[in-house]
Amino acid sequence: MMSMPTAPTRKELSHARIVDVASRAIRRAGYRGVGVADIMKEAGLTHGGFYAHFASRDAMLVEAMEHAGQRNLAALAQGIERRLRKGGTRFSALVKTYLHDDHIERTEDGCVVAALASEMTREEDAVRDEARRRVAAMVELVQSTLSEHAQMSEAQLVTATMVGALQLARTLGGKAGRDVLAQTRQALIERHDPTTPH
Repeated sequence: MMSMPTAPTRKELSHARIVDVASRAIRRAGYRGVGVADIMKEAGLTHGGFYAHFASRDAMLVEAMEHAGQRNLAALAQGIERRLRKGGTRFSALVKTYLHDDHIERTEDGCVVAALASEMTREEDAVRDEARRRVAAMVELVQSTLSEHAQMSEAQLVTATMVGALQLARTLGGKAGRDVLAQTRQALIERHDPTTPH
């Protein structure tokens, strides 16, 4: 006999809300810009209840980064599938989805690696370990879109190029930022997928 799934408890719902709020906050304000009191307030909960959910601030950051990374990958996968229905390859679909102009402004919903890469080396080991997992997951996604003969080093190079281009585009903003994304899209597709119109 199959058991019916049980509804999440109030504590589970609160925990998920905290993680979601924190996942957006770290991308918007960085690790140092995320205070426990602010996160709890934005989640509609009291500051005192934080330790019923997490052993430490770092434990919350790890879960928030994992949540952000999983949502990023899911959004990229959806974007790739939408573009594939219009033609082209998985690689060109990934590049056009990741390096889309909308991602210049929407940092709190965007790539957690691009939002936090410059801060990752200053964090504690648990946070850095999760950051490494987020980078590895991004490289793995890129690898899955390249030719079956492509080396892992090629996937790492493409990942670094896309993340760096997004960071520069956000720094420059406006037309200059959009130009960086357009030039990077064109260069990556010409090099790795020359049969796809850019």
